[in-house]
Amino acid sequence: MTATQTTPANVPLLTVAEACATLRISRWMFYRLVQQRQLRTVKIGSRRLVPPAALNAYLEHLSAQENV
Repeated sequence: MTATQTTPANVPLLTVAEACATLRISRWMFYRLVQQRQLRTVKIGSRRLVPPAALNAYLEHLSAQENV
């Protein structure tokens, strides 16, 4: 990887494909989570993007449910 390429650590928003890969879920499951308002996303034009903090919040929510 060269210095001009970006890495997930310095990318402010993730694409749907990147978010799916991170969570290891299908696109169908991703959009289901969005529809159920369990995963926060933003739209820029026609693109749906995911803030990394939204992935962390979703994972924390899952952990909290598991500990109940």
